[in-house]
Amino acid sequence: MVLINPPGERLVGMEQYVVLKKRDFNDFIAAVTREQKVFAPVAKGYNQYAFEEVTSGNQIAIDYIPTILPPKKYFMPQYETIATYDTSNGQNMESVMEYEDMVLFGVHTCDLAGIQCLNIVFSQQPKDTNYLMRKNKILIIGYECNSYCDEYASCRLVYNHLPNGGYDLFFTNLENGSFIIHINTLIGEELVKKIKIFKEADDSDLQMLEDLRERKRKIFAKNEVPIEHEKIPELFDKVYDSKIWNELDKRCVACGNCTNVCPTCYCFDVIDEPNLDLKTGRRYRRWDSCQNEEFAKVAGGESFRSERGARQRHRYYRKFSYSIEKFSRSFCTGCGRCSRACMAGIDLKETLTKLVEEQGMKNPDAGYRG
Repeated sequence: MVLINPPGERLVGMEQYVVLKKRDFNDFIAAVTREQKVFAPVAKGYNQYAFEEVTSGNQIAIDYIPTILPPKKYFMPQYETIATYDTSNGQNMESVMEYEDMVLFGVHTCDLAGIQCLNIVFSQQPKDTNYLMRKNKILIIGYECNSYCDEYASCRLVYNHLPNGGYDLFFTNLENGSFIIHINTLIGEELVKKIKIFKEADDSDLQMLEDLRERKRKIFAKNEVPIEHEKIPELFDKVYDSKIWNELDKRCVACGNCTNVCPTCYCFDVIDEPNLDLKTGRRYRRWDSCQNEEFAKVAGGESFRSERGARQRHRYYRKFSYSIEKFSRSFCTGCGRCSRACMAGIDLKETLTKLVEEQGMKNPDAGYRG
């Protein structure tokens, strides 16, 4: 068994690919929903999409821009009870683990990368057993973008424009009336065998996939920011005291939208909530944001990131510097959600471009999509 081709290499291992006719797509979704819950992107109007439970293929938005919230909400819920307590007879606390079997359909490569980042974080010691248990109950079916979602995407910059693992099955629209599907795990293979509406991919199917990927290489030939991917750590070695952060300080409204919609932000707060009897209650965690002033406040009321520009700088460093130092990968997946959701119109690509130009690191020879 050979893994799916790295960017720029030819396809091999046709035994890992099957084909599903588009006319059979509804039957496929219906068959999966008979086994367990299915969540997929659904159109919400005004060019907005959200992952929701579906019961029919007709409900699914096959081609969509990234959803309002990333699929991390199923791996790391916005509100999650982690323990209950009862002080009626001593200090009694019991841990709580909430999870359910589900299938996530239509996860873009940028969001697959986001889930991979979270997997790394929550597998570090001390391991987050709640997250890891939930992750193991979710079957992931990826879906390939054949071109840019919109002007906010920067997936080429971080090499997430092509599939790079993190899924059980991966659908690609061949635009000839069928999907070609890469089988990446045993669980994915078992699902394909159980739902007997697929056919094995042949040489012509693989050639169509290769042709599609070649077209994509031309579409994504240039970075969205005028700097080589490998130079990003060097850039952030130089820009800590940049005046660009002062500009963001004047624009940012500290709403926290950018971190709430980010597929790799994982900060949370832990809260004890008593019941009315004041003896029983629960401990839960909820998403938190480094863009909130309270986030960096310590005992005595001091905050070591009281300025909004400093908090924006911290966010960029968490995506392009600290994560590379610790995990050897960018925690920006190129999805563009932070730019779409920003109430102040702060655009990630614009900010990175200004930092590049300020440091004189713009490389016109590297190609630049703009």
